[in-house]
Amino acid sequence: MVEKKKSTTRKPAGKKESPAKGKTAAKAPVRGKAAKARAAEPAAEPAASAPRPRKAARTEARPAGQGPHHLAPSPGATHSRKRVGRGPGSGHGKTAGRGNKGQKSRTGYRHQRGFEGGQMPLHRRVPKRGFTNIFRVEYDVVNLSQLDRFDAGAAVTPETLAAARLSGSRRPVKILGDGAIGKALTVSAHKFSASAQAKIEAAGGRCEVIPR
Repeated sequence: MVEKKKSTTRKPAGKKESPAKGKTAAKAPVRGKAAKARAAEPAAEPAASAPRPRKAARTEARPAGQGPHHLAPSPGATHSRKRVGRGPGSGHGKTAGRGNKGQKSRTGYRHQRGFEGGQMPLHRRVPKRGFTNIFRVEYDVVNLSQLDRFDAGAAVTPETLAAARLSGSRRPVKILGDGAIGKALTVSAHKFSASAQAKIEAAGGRCEVIPR
């Protein structure tokens, strides 16, 4: 049988063995004059800690979330700018939202109003109906119920109606018979309806037609 050789490894010099876990090295007791001097010293009293200065209380407490650094637009009020042509990662790369090839994908494209690619546009497909009377006269309408604010016996003219903001100063005035009037007024206007003229004259007033 072959005998096992004993290991001849030595521990490196200069390294001290660490104390066992859980055990602390005992301190050497103080002896001699040092012990007598330490016993003669009075016990040191704990230093009294100085009171901390209190912060001044705020007179006006600002509610949370109302500072200048909290200002922000409402959710959904702003949107990020669409960055087109910045690669596939942007979501708008390659054709940059212009579809595929064609006239609309080129720069400088514009078309006339109503152009629908060559087919018959809508304004030409829909039939014509009616006409516009180029001789039509637009009137500022004043009813009899609005003339009740004037005093009895007063002369009502387009100027007085414009001053009372019942009509404008550019268009001719037409009196209509909506409402009732119980005062005798002298009304001057460019046109009267039949019912308005009858009611004014029945109340003792007079109608004067101003030629246009």
